[in-house]
Amino acid sequence: MGAFGMPGGWEVIAILAVVLLLFGPSQLPKLAKTFGKSAKALKDGMEGKLADDDEDVKESVKAEKSDKDDSA
Repeated sequence: MGAFGMPGGWEVIAILAVVLLLFGPSQLPKLAKTFGKSAKALKDGMEGKLADDDEDVKESVKAEKSDKDDSA
């Protein structure tokens, strides 16, 4: 149909065949796991769920400041 639309059935099969040939059957589970982790991290980042990491950084900075204040 469209020149830049989503790939159809045969195109998806051809892409999967090329991926299988390039990476081999033993590497496909690792590749899928890595892709899944990346997609989840991207989704969490876009939803702002990475704020927990920011709180950990703030707590460590507060701890460092209090250590400096105690030693002075």
